[in-house]
Amino acid sequence: MGKNLVIVESPAKAHTIEKYLGSDFQVLASVGHIRKDTKVDKNTFDVTYEIDPGHKSIIADLRKAAKTADKIWLATDEDREGEAISWHLCQVLKLPEDTARITFHEITKSALEEAIQHPRHVDMNMVASQQARQTLDMLVGFDLSGIVRKKVPGAISAGRVQSPALRLIVEREQSIEKFASKFSYKVKGDFGFDAKLDHDFTDEAELQDFLKQLIDAEYRIQSVDKSPSSRKPAPPFTTASMQIEANSKLGYATRTTMSAAQSLYQAGLITYHRTDSLNLSKQALAAMASYIEDTYGKPYLKVRNFHTKSATAQEAHEAIRPTDIRRESAGKTEYERKLYQLIRSRTLATQMADAKVENTNVKITTPTPYIFEGKGEVVTFDGFLKVYGRIKESELPPLKVGETITPHLITARQTYSKAPARYTEGSLVKKLEELGIGRPSTYASIMTAIQSRGYVVKGESDGEERKVTEYQLTNRQITKTTVSEKYGANKGKLLPTPIGELIAGFLVDNFKSIVDYKFTANIEKDLDLIADAKLDRVKMLRDFYGPFNNSVLAAEGIERYNNARLLGHDPETGKAIYAKVGKNGGFIQLGDNEKESGEKPRFAPLPKRKSVKTVTLEQALKQLSLPQLPRSLGTAKDGAEIIAAAGPFGPYLKGGKYNIPLGKEFDPYTITLEEAEPLYEKKRDSYIADWGEIQIIEGAYGPYVKGPGRRNFVRIPKDVDPKTVTKTQAEEYLANKPKKTRRPSKRSTRKNSKKK
Repeated sequence: MGKNLVIVESPAKAHTIEKYLGSDFQVLASVGHIRKDTKVDKNTFDVTYEIDPGHKSIIADLRKAAKTADKIWLATDEDREGEAISWHLCQVLKLPEDTARITFHEITKSALEEAIQHPRHVDMNMVASQQARQTLDMLVGFDLSGIVRKKVPGAISAGRVQSPALRLIVEREQSIEKFASKFSYKVKGDFGFDAKLDHDFTDEAELQDFLKQLIDAEYRIQSVDKSPSSRKPAPPFTTASMQIEANSKLGYATRTTMSAAQSLYQAGLITYHRTDSLNLSKQALAAMASYIEDTYGKPYLKVRNFHTKSATAQEAHEAIRPTDIRRESAGKTEYERKLYQLIRSRTLATQMADAKVENTNVKITTPTPYIFEGKGEVVTFDGFLKVYGRIKESELPPLKVGETITPHLITARQTYSKAPARYTEGSLVKKLEELGIGRPSTYASIMTAIQSRGYVVKGESDGEERKVTEYQLTNRQITKTTVSEKYGANKGKLLPTPIGELIAGFLVDNFKSIVDYKFTANIEKDLDLIADAKLDRVKMLRDFYGPFNNSVLAAEGIERYNNARLLGHDPETGKAIYAKVGKNGGFIQLGDNEKESGEKPRFAPLPKRKSVKTVTLEQALKQLSLPQLPRSLGTAKDGAEIIAAAGPFGPYLKGGKYNIPLGKEFDPYTITLEEAEPLYEKKRDSYIADWGEIQIIEGAYGPYVKGPGRRNFVRIPKDVDPKTVTKTQAEEYLANKPKKTRRPSKRSTRKNSKKK
């Protein structure tokens, strides 16, 4: 029998599939897209494609295999991107239009055999939808990025979907800045269980009067109400909910989650990981029912069918679940194993009985109009909680109505209202999903884009300390103390940089439709209509590009966008002091620009955790009093002058011919010679030999030879003492260094194999 050629997207997936299909099938990978879009005709919206240079050898192998194959099967992923890859393969390999196209939601023997029995052809409506999305992103990315780079200092690019995401983060930060925190005194009693007073005090004198009334007070149980309730399990994972939960429970970034999920899918361990469907197959439901009944007993089983709420759910046919529910652990790395366990337990929980809970509510009277309320919660049947989630139980002691009860301690603590919470990657994905912005496959790339471009950073602060007042009533004595608490922690939260704030403001002022949430969501709906053959691709693009192009032309005439803020004037010189944003972020400027004043202004960095909008004149003056960079720290023991400076890649030390990056623990404005000298000595000692253009350096991964030019280095073999290497030997190492195998470009493989 002749060979069947199956073409998939990734080598890992090819390996898994070949294992199931047997010797009659050869499975090869395209390694993502084999062609890239190079330009778009803005009148006809025709796209010009070119073969990716890094894919030439891959295409040659595919052509060779296609010539000798009796039958060809296109088995790229089942979403639009996968459909487009199949179409490109047909075009480049010159395959007939009726070439078999197969899709499957999981890489298992039964799913593959089922797919082969029911092939179809490439769906050109899905291809048109993918082309429309690709064209939109090209047009917006090229035109908008060009104007943003011209008009906004420090801007790199702007995108169709990343821009609304950036706006969400900036607007949340603005609401936090505007938030005026108020405090009140919250009172709780320790009666052997916690009970909260049903009233908060804003006046301290009123609180003191209340506590005095409690000194000899009698407390009685007014009511004890018990009521049963139940908890239902959450639905199975979609891509978005998986990213949200993995961020919340495992601390994974969206990109980490998607990378681990892709590895699990390609190994045949979970179903397709890009989906907004909640459906579970009949076979999966039956397998889970059998497993739950065998493992936990019949009372724990409750078969449920979930239905996708979104009318646009078309990216896949099932939710994310394990392909074999009886496999308790899977994955090659710790990231994969933890994610697999999360997916498995969530999936199992969906088919398990509700948890039964008994709630108890106790009310306790005081000699005042206010009462204490205590709440208890006890799990009477754990149900799905056996495998997923938990309830913090708080069992109350036996209590009778009318009986007296004595508190061990009454506490009243000054409590501040909290500002809106900053977004995490998980909560931002949730918000984007609610607004209908983006698709399951795009959330990870959105998070990566806004952070890699320097528009957003993850916070690192554990918070600041503040003093709060606390009253305690115990043994008929009232005591007042001051205690410390932390507030304002932003660790792991998404914070806009000054440049990010500037870009968001520029886009809101000049490209409202691009950052409008409803408009962006409607674009996604239009793409779905194209996939369903209900909207013409060219019409959709023309309706979008006309108004958008007019906005680009109008923005060409506006002045450079800076949002510079006049803070006041220097009391010594009378010069103006500004807070501005430049290509490397926010800064303080003393004096007007040199072109206007004829005198070069002085600059200083913004204080930590301050923006152009929040910095005060007093804080700016303090920053301007810092020493100017570059600043000389003194002379090292070998006579080299050590200088602290700041460059485009951050602060660094310059000592002789060496540049030493400064870590986060050092500030170039305050670092001393005593602190800098060990860093200089360590850098100098890492140079084992130095012959000018050729050096031997002890690096983080071992000794290596560095030659002239960029990226010209080669590792020294482990069995060679680097101190014995001569200049001639070093030159030979460089001349004979292994040549790199040409691979698809990093950009194209990431862009195509992991999806935009």
